Amino acid sequence: MNTMIMHTLDTLSFDNSYTELPEHFYQRVSPTPLKSPYLISLNTEVARLLSLDPCDLTPERLAEVFAGHESLPGADPIAMKYTGHQFGVYNPDLGDGRGLLLGEVINEQGERLDLHLKGAGKTPFSRFGDGRAVLRSSIREYLVSEAMHGLGIPTTRALCLVGSEELAMRDGRMEPCATVLRVTPCHVRFGHFEYFYYSRRHDDLKVLADYCLERYFPDCLQQDNPYLAMFKEVTARTAKLVAQWQGYGFVHAVLNTDNMSLIGETFDYGPYSFMDSYKPNTISNQNDHKGRYAFAQQPAVVHWNLACLAQTLLTLVDKEALVAVLDSYPAQYEQAFLDLMRQRLGLLTAEESDTQLVEDLLQLFTQQAVDMNRFFRRLNGFDGSEDSLTKLMQLLQNPAALNDWLLRYEQRLTRQPQSHAERAEQMNQVNPEFILRNYMAQEAISAATEGDFTLVNDLLSLLRNPSEPNKQYAYYAESPPDWAGAICLTCSS
Repeated sequence: MNTMIMHTLDTLSFDNSYTELPEHFYQRVSPTPLKSPYLISLNTEVARLLSLDPCDLTPERLAEVFAGHESLPGADPIAMKYTGHQFGVYNPDLGDGRGLLLGEVINEQGERLDLHLKGAGKTPFSRFGDGRAVLRSSIREYLVSEAMHGLGIPTTRALCLVGSEELAMRDGRMEPCATVLRVTPCHVRFGHFEYFYYSRRHDDLKVLADYCLERYFPDCLQQDNPYLAMFKEVTARTAKLVAQWQGYGFVHAVLNTDNMSLIGETFDYGPYSFMDSYKPNTISNQNDHKGRYAFAQQPAVVHWNLACLAQTLLTLVDKEALVAVLDSYPAQYEQAFLDLMRQRLGLLTAEESDTQLVEDLLQLFTQQAVDMNRFFRRLNGFDGSEDSLTKLMQLLQNPAALNDWLLRYEQRLTRQPQSHAERAEQMNQVNPEFILRNYMAQEAISAATEGDFTLVNDLLSLLRNPSEPNKQYAYYAESPPDWAGAICLTCSS
């Protein structure tokens, strides 16, 4: 029997392929050390993903390394250059302004994973920023990346969260700084392609595209036009991703093209929200004055972002072929969304009438401002009994409004062979008990600011397995407190 080799930080297997690209793709930058760093949290699951032995990772060493005081053997920190459309306007002056790609690690399964230190200090692309990330935003990203993973939504993850005594100015007040060590296979954004396209460096764009094909989409190399095949794959993954956001009431809030991952992951978390009540016009980012990135706009905005990516490929792919792929996006999104909603409803077979059943339910959610995730969780246990009916009705402002839809739903269930127990077991996997709501993150932030990191670590565990009941934190499955609605999020969140 083969035993997997576990590594220490000093024996990680680095193989930094991005630095083999032309040097103007990036700039080498060393992290600026944070003052008096300390470990807040270690994600042991991500440690094992990197083939690191969690038992060998001491808090002191993690803090030193990932606060920028020490470089790992084999690491080669760089700030990547890219551009992008921000709130619909092209900005040529973007790049890694507060994060550094430390290097690429190959784990024992042969998987290549980027280590990216967010909050590493100033880079040539920081513009007017200080290059730091504050504790507040770092906790939010650290927790939500694991929460999304727990929901089965593609996402970056994080190895650890490091705090410090250093302060930075945000929204008119001084806040403690922190770093997050982000882990993902890919840090190439739509904006990387836009940089070379709009600067008319078409040869470099081809170099980037070839690199991405070899690293992320090797199967596409066998197609007649690998670049077109890659764009098809990016479109398919991205359509499924946004369908999952919509199916769980997730508002990304800053869907600029520079925040779009080439491999279809949720990327660069900012003022995100999971809606406490279903309101399609929800704007999570108070800096989004025109509502460009409102919840209901996300599928269309992502389509627009894909069109921006397609524009950059015009030197490699015929325009009509790119347009055909773009035209396929709405149907791909709608099918992925319907598939997910069938799962959440426990519809284990498919009927044409399911589309109308889902649309009517969403309309009901909107009219009654229903907490969709609590509704679906209670639907797990709906068996036609008075008790299960009452629990559902409690979530509506006008309980009688549910009657007609629920009657059709019950009739629909009779036309599939699965038992209530079989249906409930399947639904339990996709209808979580716990969702990372803003007030939960805020409670963890408030405690951490006072030096208590217990809730950060407990929430990490809770959200990693969101369908498992937890008596200690059962109240997080209930209605949010009144003060939760007053939480204000901005681009600094």
